[in-house]
Amino acid sequence: MKAVVYDKSNFPDTLVLRELEKPIPDDNEVLVKIFAVSVNAADYRSMKLGIIPKGKIFGADIAGRIEAVGKNIKKFKAGDEVFGDTASCGFGGFAEYVSVTESVLVLKPMNVPFETAAAVPMAAVTALQALRDKGNIQPKKKVLVCGAGGGVGTFAVQLAKYYGAEVTAVCGEKNVEVIQSLGADHVINYNKEDFTSGGKRYDLVLAVNGKHSLTAYKRVLAPKGIVVMVGGALSQILRTMLFGGLMSMGNKKMQLLKAKSDTEDLKFIIKLVEEGKVKPVIDRCYPLNETPKAVKYLSEGHAGGKVVINVKDCRENLNL
Repeated sequence: MKAVVYDKSNFPDTLVLRELEKPIPDDNEVLVKIFAVSVNAADYRSMKLGIIPKGKIFGADIAGRIEAVGKNIKKFKAGDEVFGDTASCGFGGFAEYVSVTESVLVLKPMNVPFETAAAVPMAAVTALQALRDKGNIQPKKKVLVCGAGGGVGTFAVQLAKYYGAEVTAVCGEKNVEVIQSLGADHVINYNKEDFTSGGKRYDLVLAVNGKHSLTAYKRVLAPKGIVVMVGGALSQILRTMLFGGLMSMGNKKMQLLKAKSDTEDLKFIIKLVEEGKVKPVIDRCYPLNETPKAVKYLSEGHAGGKVVINVKDCRENLNL
């Protein structure tokens, strides 16, 4: 099979296309022929931190068709179309095939394209858990989504509207129209306006890849409001861990989300996608051999929504 492998010795081009043996699933695994995989911040951030999967193949959010199953597999059979987040199984998505446990996979609806399904798992589940579990989102509450233009942000805007909130989204100029089309009630172009200096207050602030200080976020909270930090720079995460508890004294709370893969959440979200209530925003698609370009593009912060790698056509793209 073709796979994009992390090779530290090949610096600066550490992601290299190689031919590898196709994996063989053990008794408790399924072999998935990957048709699409999306890129996440977890991929390039793990590379920077030196956290490398055992198989040296990144890519968590996969969508494809099961080709073979181990003898202990009960949920799936060969031919089933599935998708899921393989991070807990060692990643492996930047490849034509991957062997994973059945517990991380969910059946893909037939009318949802593979590229669409691959854009869902990590970003959508993160947005859902931030809003519902940490943010206690309620109808008619005022929600501010900072960093609305990225993968998590585009899902957060739509899910907040699904829960009946009044949504204000903060994004760059190139994403304003897209965010408006997703149903945001108000859109703030951060190139023209500083949301922290206005007088508006919010019941829930979702800081996706937050770049402002914790005090700035807290300043725009209404009484009993909640700030949920989602991702961001390591320094921002550490500050939230160190000072979030102290800053939560009183009636305004600071929360740090550590999202977890959850197949029940995936089933919930993909049903919304199937019904047209939530739409993954895909900025660009790349062939497998251009995975390094896809990762670089996302890491530079240019993407409006998700970046997806189309794996199923890789042999045609490579003239193999």
